[in-house]
Amino acid sequence: MHFAYPAVFHKQENGTWKGEFPDLAGCGGEGDTLDLAIRECTEAARERLRVELTEFDGDLPEVSDPGDLILQEGDVVREIGVIVRLTDGFDE
Repeated sequence: MHFAYPAVFHKQENGTWKGEFPDLAGCGGEGDTLDLAIRECTEAARERLRVELTEFDGDLPEVSDPGDLILQEGDVVREIGVIVRLTDGFDE
C-alpha cells in the first residue's frame, strides 16, 4: 500500500532540521540536514502507518492539502510517500 502525507520541516537554532506530520500526531524526525530529516520522517511514517494498519483498526487520518497548512517563515513542506507491505515473503 502506498501512502503520502505532508510533513513540515523547521530549521532549528542549532542548524539542524526537525520535521513533523500535521496529520500523524507525534510522528516526525530530525537530522543534521534537510535530507536526513526527510529520511527520518519517512521511516517514522512507515512504522506509524504499519502499526496503525496491523495492530489497530486501520482507520488512518485524512491527508491534509499542503496548501491548507499554516506555516511559519522558513518552513519547508514535503509530501512524504511510503510503501507499507503487510505480507511477508514477497520478493521484488
